[in-house]
Amino acid sequence: MFAYPTVRTSFIFLAIALAGLLVADIAITTANPWQDLGRLFWGVVTPNFFSTEGLLTALLRTVAFAFVGVALGSVCGFALSLVYRFLPVRMFCAFIRSIHELFWALIFLQFFGFHPLTGVLAIAIPYAGIFAKVYSEIFEESDPEPSRLLPPGTRSIPAFLYTKIPDCWVQLRTYTAYRLECGMRSSAILGFVGLPTLGFYLESSFSQGLYSDAGAMLVLFYILIATMPLWVRPKLLPAYVLAAPFFLGDGMPIIWGNVKRFFTEDIVPAPIRNGEGLVGLSEWMGDVWINEALPGIWNTVVLTQIALVATGILSLLAFPLISRHFGGPVRRTSGHILLVIARSTPEYILAYILLQLWGPSMLPAVVALALHNGGIIGHLIGRQTNTIQLRPDAPTGLSRYSWELVPRVYRSFLAFLFYRWEIIMRETAILGILGIYTLGFYVDSAIQNIRFDRAMVLILITALLNIGVDALGRYIRRKLALKTMPTC
Repeated sequence: MFAYPTVRTSFIFLAIALAGLLVADIAITTANPWQDLGRLFWGVVTPNFFSTEGLLTALLRTVAFAFVGVALGSVCGFALSLVYRFLPVRMFCAFIRSIHELFWALIFLQFFGFHPLTGVLAIAIPYAGIFAKVYSEIFEESDPEPSRLLPPGTRSIPAFLYTKIPDCWVQLRTYTAYRLECGMRSSAILGFVGLPTLGFYLESSFSQGLYSDAGAMLVLFYILIATMPLWVRPKLLPAYVLAAPFFLGDGMPIIWGNVKRFFTEDIVPAPIRNGEGLVGLSEWMGDVWINEALPGIWNTVVLTQIALVATGILSLLAFPLISRHFGGPVRRTSGHILLVIARSTPEYILAYILLQLWGPSMLPAVVALALHNGGIIGHLIGRQTNTIQLRPDAPTGLSRYSWELVPRVYRSFLAFLFYRWEIIMRETAILGILGIYTLGFYVDSAIQNIRFDRAMVLILITALLNIGVDALGRYIRRKLALKTMPTC
């Protein structure tokens, strides 16, 4: 049931979001937004699968980057999870996972170029931090009883292999499979920075107004995600992982001198390179902070809070679509399809599409973030309501929703929402690359102007902001005793 602290917290966040709407830019600036939206819908229902050369190759490379990146990230994350109890390891993992995959890709592009290593590392590095955190939590929550039954003097490695791994295997496998699905989305959007994945062709089709071509790519991506349980089988995974590197492509050779120059010169603040001393460095930092960091932080926070509340509202409206307590199997099947589409489409792709239709403002970003994250939370809450048994004389319709189900799942709903808070902020920052004035906009502008020192400072600020929001979200969950956490 509702408790006063949860209601008060909800209204505080609602008030913050409403205040954010007063200062946010949410205008629609295109001349015929609904006509363009209709053209997009018509393109999706009349996809052209044969006009774009290299579409099948792009699809294979999307899968290949996901498999190699996630495999590398899971192996490194597993190793880090074994020493995750040490504070330096936790801080390192928090830092690398707080930087979005596209930011990592933009960094590696500067010295690796369009080499496959750029895409693989862009996925593997943040995913290693995520895997380390989740794997360590799974190990900590495992049953301690098997360890007590081992003979005295059993060494730690055999003890771990014989007690922890069997007990945690199902959870480890389930989470890794979910993260592979996330890797598919991450791999697809790497195309927006020039890597040869699905996003590259999607952006090209939209920029030329070829909506049927873009619709074909979206349909193929939905099919790819929806059919993963059919073709991603445990017995086939070793074969996929071994074969995936051969589908990454070649790229240009890596010039290691560029790597050395990037780390020893390019990212060193200009005043230090030019010998201007602390005075020059102070003035340089002040300029970065006032003209780029502060506006970026402000817009990132405002957009995040609006999107967070919009996600919550959409989640509460969406979960009845798949709940067995409302409607019949036909309506629930339709609801499942809608939520699969919403949660399978990366926020970046949704925002890109809506920006083409509505023009540059915060509105496309808010809608994209709310649809994707609302689809995820709505799906989780809907599944949870299916386990609830109602009385035979329970009310129906709106009363069932308001008085029987929402009060029972509201604490879980808040736990899911605060869990997604840091993820929403990560995506909000990166959406700046599309032209929205969040931190990503200033990072991308600095890189375009070959000011890598400013870009690295802004990326560091983005990481610290994400770490802070993640810590605040954990504090609120702990303060409100919101124990129900996502299973994936």
